[in-house]
Amino acid sequence: MRRFFIDKSLKEGDRAILGGDEARHIVSVLRMGAGDELILINGSGEEMSARIESVSKDEVSFTVIGVSSCAAEPKNRVTLFQGLPKSDKLEFIIQKCVELGIYAVCPVQMKRSVVKGERNAAKLERYNRIAAEAAKQCGRAYAPRVFSAPSLEGCALSEFDLVLIAYEDEGEKSLKSVLTAQKAALPEGADIAIVIGPEGGFEPSEVEHLLGANKNAHSVSLGTRILRTETAGMALLAMLMYELEG
Repeated sequence: MRRFFIDKSLKEGDRAILGGDEARHIVSVLRMGAGDELILINGSGEEMSARIESVSKDEVSFTVIGVSSCAAEPKNRVTLFQGLPKSDKLEFIIQKCVELGIYAVCPVQMKRSVVKGERNAAKLERYNRIAAEAAKQCGRAYAPRVFSAPSLEGCALSEFDLVLIAYEDEGEKSLKSVLTAQKAALPEGADIAIVIGPEGGFEPSEVEHLLGANKNAHSVSLGTRILRTETAGMALLAMLMYELEG
């Protein structure tokens, strides 16, 4: 069933009107009309099933026929801190990580980042639209937020219950060994950060800073093969979701 964002919480039996781009998409693109059903989501994790009562050029009137929790939302909140990649790789990373269950994405300027200026407001707006569209497509009820940080030092990683740094020069600790040791201590609904370097990887000093400044930070290996920056975050997230979410 088609999914659309609305900026309010509703209960069964409520009547409301949806306007803006979502309404125009319903009317002009999808050609939906009275009697058709859809799902409304507001970012809270709830799904509101609704039946269209009437449509006009810019508005859709509907009645809520049911409210339920979204089974597609992960129990834990995982935020990706992504070293700025080149070209359109960041858009791909955002889209796929939303499908895999990411909670938020933060592009970060790192010492070996080639690209500059991703904190541009117009780019962030576009990245958030990509995240919202990916959330609708994959059946989620929450649109992950994309925000930016000027540097690793500006990231508030101390607030997280666990910080995993995918470091190609980590020769001792695997992701599996760290998760095995840390999983029991994680609270229900944990906040977890994963940190991925840009194309050239981390400067050693960046990893040293992260480990020294955050007591819950761990440098981990993702295996014997070096993954591209656009692959590493998705691979780590998929393994993390499998281990923690089942």
